[in-house]
Amino acid sequence: MHLQDFYPIIVTPRLFDCRDFYVRFFGMQVGFESSWFVWLTAGENGPASLAFMHPDHPSAPPGPESFNGQGMCLEFQVADATAEYARFQSAGATLTLPLSDEPFGQRRFGLHDPAGTWLDIVEQIEPAAGFWEKYMLRPEA
Repeated sequence: MHLQDFYPIIVTPRLFDCRDFYVRFFGMQVGFESSWFVWLTAGENGPASLAFMHPDHPSAPPGPESFNGQGMCLEFQVADATAEYARFQSAGATLTLPLSDEPFGQRRFGLHDPAGTWLDIVEQIEPAAGFWEKYMLRPEA
């Protein structure tokens, strides 16, 4: 299989609020839009896509109910989490997790999008000495 793209589709009645949120805060571009489906692309900002689908759309496959905000996180890896945190703050985003350095090697902050999806904005940093040793899998002897 040769993938041309791979992206989550978040089922929500707030698809246009989500569109506006990701265009505003992440610089995503609308690649396709209809009354019940929005597909966003990162364009020149990188290889990423994200879609939103209204729960009442006419061609629904079996299964995707409206997203309830649990069980999923979108991770956005950035070069400078401190600068992004300041940008989000100055733009009026409601930040739920303040900027912090984690012992596992990330500087991060977080917030929810209009559909309730948790967004983790991370910068990779040096982990605390020895942090990962106790979590690494070791082959059976």
